[in-house]
Amino acid sequence: MAKKDLLSIYDLTKKEIEALLAKAFELKSKRKHLTDLTGKTLGLIFEKPSTRTMVSFAAAMAQLGGTPILLNAQNLQRKRGESIHDTALVLSSYVSGLMIRAFKHSDVEEFAKYSSIPVINGLTDYEHPCQILADIMTVMELLLKTKTVEALKKLKIVFVGDSNNVANSLIAVSAVLGLDFTLICPKDYAPKKAILDKALKYTAQTGAEIKITSDINEAKNADVIYTDVWTSMGAESEAKKRKKAFAPYQVNSELLKKASSKCIVLHCLPALRGEEITAEIMDKYETSIFTQAQNRLYAQKAVLLSLLK
Repeated sequence: MAKKDLLSIYDLTKKEIEALLAKAFELKSKRKHLTDLTGKTLGLIFEKPSTRTMVSFAAAMAQLGGTPILLNAQNLQRKRGESIHDTALVLSSYVSGLMIRAFKHSDVEEFAKYSSIPVINGLTDYEHPCQILADIMTVMELLLKTKTVEALKKLKIVFVGDSNNVANSLIAVSAVLGLDFTLICPKDYAPKKAILDKALKYTAQTGAEIKITSDINEAKNADVIYTDVWTSMGAESEAKKRKKAFAPYQVNSELLKKASSKCIVLHCLPALRGEEITAEIMDKYETSIFTQAQNRLYAQKAVLLSLLK
């Protein structure tokens, strides 16, 4: 059986997403250590800082009976020029799978090309698929009486902020599942044409409604308002410019007045209180935001069982 990777939401079918979420809910309801991955090892490569991705993947692997191995990219021979090809071949002979948090999506794709073991995208400049699985799980858990993907189509999901990797993955999952998704951002920070073109290939089949706008009023009647930092890792030199451009797109009490009465707020964290979201809203919606963070553990357990068992 050919190995399977998770580099993008598009690597998953609707049925596979449904199965992963069902497994994640099952794992959360049991909350006990399992032995399914006993004898398996997961290499965790980090080129970027991490809290939730690092700890949740390591804990998930341990709680499934496996062994996580944390690998700081700065301490690997890649730092001295070893090729991805050679690194992938060597690591494939040591561990059962690799989770990579990288600057360049193309590097993770190259790892997957040469690895004989499953490769998981733990965040790149292009997508953050594991985060989005936890996000969808959270929306289902908190807003829907029934934990079915089909019921998600009744909701209006709005992302306010930068069209970054998280936004790209939200566009992707909306396209695959047929969701109503709106991205509100400054015109100069809209998604690249290739991102939208790929999503549009799915919309005719799935019925997804994907809107990109700079009009903050499009948050009207939102059931979910999601935001992220305005300056992603790697774009620090643009921080001052971005802070000015995104100021009108802060998630605050005025914005929430436009949303539906049952609206929840999501943030993939870390949050810069007072920038993309006010401290008041962070505190008011801490249940949804920190449930979202907690669900990373269960969504990733489901992914690991799917790829490594």
